Amino acid sequence: MRTDPASAFQARVAKHAALADPARLRIVDLLTLGDFSPTELQVELGMPSNLLSHHVRALESAGLVTRHRSEADKRRSYIRLTAGALEGLAPGVEHDATRLLFVCTRNSARSQMAAALWRQVSDIPPTSAGTHPADRIAQGAIDVARRHGVELPEVPPRKLEGISGGDFVITVCDNAHEELANLGGIHWSVPDPLRLNTPEAFEVAFNDISHRIHGLAPRLYAA
Repeated sequence: MRTDPASAFQARVAKHAALADPARLRIVDLLTLGDFSPTELQVELGMPSNLLSHHVRALESAGLVTRHRSEADKRRSYIRLTAGALEGLAPGVEHDATRLLFVCTRNSARSQMAAALWRQVSDIPPTSAGTHPADRIAQGAIDVARRHGVELPEVPPRKLEGISGGDFVITVCDNAHEELANLGGIHWSVPDPLRLNTPEAFEVAFNDISHRIHGLAPRLYAA
């Protein structure tokens, strides 16, 4: 089905209008890196909650962001860019890194898939770890990666023990992010596929991570 050109044009107008405000543009710049809770955005921007809520509602109305509840603390929510929100617009932030460190709770699915996907698109070496590692990599993660032509390493999950100065840290689950509140880095709020433990749940997680990997890779360069 073809998109109505007039509707597509009006959608572009709405996005540009929303991004014309400096505060909203800064929010979107941050969200191109990862997901933030409203409190985290307040701290990052030095902005009162009522003003932040106003800007987030404007971005939601323009179809640029969505929000959802944390899987860990149900009182908490995360704001993220909608898929394809900035197509045709170039983010203005770049970072250097000597290594990417993907972190989740068990290091059995999301962080393993993220590291494997990163190896396919960048020369910056990746690694992964968990705050409370499982005994083995989840079979669902192995299967979905294999369906997409990606092989996960045959190594047991490992515990997060140390971070090097040049590490670019990415938490890929809400529990790890909230447990490691002072870790720094960025956060991707990827739903835990093991909660449902179905092929569909792993497919959703894999595609979410893959989309984020391909968006981040052009913006990182080797230190």
